[in-house]
Amino acid sequence: MARIAGRFRRVEPRATARAFVLGLLSGVERKNCWQLAEQAGHSRPGAMQRLLRSARWDVDEVRDEVRSYVLDHLGGNGVLIVDETGFLKKGLRSAGVQRQYTGTAGRIENAQVGVFLAYASSRGRALIDRRLYLPEHTWCRDPERRSGSGVPEQVEFATKPRLALQMIEAALDAGCSSSWVTGDEVYGQDPQLRFVLEARGIGYVLAVACTTKVRINENRTVVQVDALAALLPPDTWHRQSAGAGAKGPRYYDWAWVQTGADKNRCLLIRRNPVTDELAFYLCWSPGEVALSALVRVAGARWCIEECFQAAKGQVGLDHYQVRHWTAWHRHITLAMFALAFLAAVAVSAAPNRSADPDLPVRSCDPIDLTIPEIRHLIGRLFRPSTTPPHRLLAWSIWRRLHQAQARRAHYRQRLTSHSDT
Repeated sequence: MARIAGRFRRVEPRATARAFVLGLLSGVERKNCWQLAEQAGHSRPGAMQRLLRSARWDVDEVRDEVRSYVLDHLGGNGVLIVDETGFLKKGLRSAGVQRQYTGTAGRIENAQVGVFLAYASSRGRALIDRRLYLPEHTWCRDPERRSGSGVPEQVEFATKPRLALQMIEAALDAGCSSSWVTGDEVYGQDPQLRFVLEARGIGYVLAVACTTKVRINENRTVVQVDALAALLPPDTWHRQSAGAGAKGPRYYDWAWVQTGADKNRCLLIRRNPVTDELAFYLCWSPGEVALSALVRVAGARWCIEECFQAAKGQVGLDHYQVRHWTAWHRHITLAMFALAFLAAVAVSAAPNRSADPDLPVRSCDPIDLTIPEIRHLIGRLFRPSTTPPHRLLAWSIWRRLHQAQARRAHYRQRLTSHSDT
């Protein structure tokens, strides 16, 4: 917390931020302001709510500290990864909410969508930036709706690839030494993103759809990538691991084909050896690289999915109950910081086998500390003393009073709408 303490100019929000992050690291069931306040021993959730909504602190300055913290602890031959995740919501007032497809539900749902940037290296992975996607027609062109949810006037519509590019450029400008970027089809299909990365000398391995067309051979013949894969001879394919998974190395068959006159531009094809399912990646690098380097970057894309799973499951990334633009960014940023802390602790606790290759690994030894286990230990270590009965009853009364007020408001609204009809 000393890392970000200077970003809070007053002692009250600084202390509340510390309690908030400790709550995110605790075992409390739902990490919203109500339960975090109760966990911290507060008599009301007001301090937590003010921290997210109205307290004076610059969330982007804290985000910069999170990014710097991650690079300090996990930096080294890392990959920048872009992806989005959905936050299922009810109602219409939460900033950016609308019915839209989200992979979180696997279908079209009422949701907010956040675009994220992760950093992954051999030491670990963590989220380092975020942007809330603001739909063009239902939000960007509706001044009343924007104002009601606190969307700043300077925020304009930006596609998801554009948001990803903003975060990538910010990370590079801040000193991130990553040489590679990867992402799924949403980002691989965007030519502007690829153009800017090439202009900055940053290599990429970006997934594209099977209908994508590329130019091959000296005649620059245009061919669809799935048709090209069917024409490749058997000796073109090489079995390599895309990295370690939960059940061991993830082996696939890989092939690469030069596209265009640039020798450093190619199409990478991944084939599942069991199902024969294919995946395609457009690749570019500022210098010649081996197939194994492209495979490593392609395999790193799954790290951001692991970040989403850990952030939602361990530090409450999606547990917020806020509607305001500022509050969303503040909750998400503090959750990212809590996740980064867990990743840093995992690195510091792991045996340094590279420094001592002869360090024995016995079959009876436990696995290295995982993020869920570290979160569990920290939650128990910093758990407040047993809450006295009068405090438990006070919180119960407060919750039920708040629920009664909400119920009366809903009844009043329904009665009003019924009388109007």
